[in-house]
Amino acid sequence: MKKLLRHSLFGVCVLLLFTSSFARDWSTIRIGVDATYKPFTYKTADGQFTGFDVDIARALCAEMKAQCSFVESNWDGIIPGLQARKFDAIISSMSITDERKKAVAFSDKYYTTPGRVVAPTGSTLSTPAAFKGKRVGVLRASIQETYAKQVLAPAGAEVVSYDTEDQVYLDLKSKRLDAMVADQAQAAEGFLKTPDGQGFALVGPELTDPKIFGYGAGIAVRKGDTDLRDRFNVALKAIRSNGTYKKINDKYFDFDVYGASD
Repeated sequence: MKKLLRHSLFGVCVLLLFTSSFARDWSTIRIGVDATYKPFTYKTADGQFTGFDVDIARALCAEMKAQCSFVESNWDGIIPGLQARKFDAIISSMSITDERKKAVAFSDKYYTTPGRVVAPTGSTLSTPAAFKGKRVGVLRASIQETYAKQVLAPAGAEVVSYDTEDQVYLDLKSKRLDAMVADQAQAAEGFLKTPDGQGFALVGPELTDPKIFGYGAGIAVRKGDTDLRDRFNVALKAIRSNGTYKKINDKYFDFDVYGASD
């Protein structure tokens, strides 16, 4: 019995040693971003990361007392990059969807905005049927691409996918596209309020079907890093309650981007 007990205690000690050797204190965190999504995530003229997502990330890291750095990624490679451990979390306007939950673990939402069609001012593209024969641009691997392929393509639209949102806007302005599907806030702030966006408008209804557009934007981490997710959730609640979130919100938007309370 004593020999069995010694073996059991030895096993427990080995297990504890193994667990502690791989435990993360998360004093340093690498954050993956797609920096082509103004005003949420983009670069200044001198190449510095900025935007609503970036400021939220920095506020969360300060609350967590963690040293954070940003790692740039194309959108269609951002989840594979997380899984390949190129970074530890994604804070880049990633919508929480049931499909993405199969690959990553999400924090609570940190904002919610609907999708919307962007088209020339006066456009009548207000229903899927109106898109027959039209070319519609979307960001590759986005929820807007999912919507266009599942709803507009069956109605006769030609869906064209791009690596960055800027490329979609360029082709829309150049009349190589008839419309695009985008995040409403991003399109309004990042395109329509710029000189390039003159002559274009948000058209049709807000797009909010949770089966496609999800449940708000969240922070994505690897499924095995739920401790990191939990830390982000605590920090999110803190910056929401201490006024930091509102200061960041008001820096970029004239409305509450968080959306309805859960």
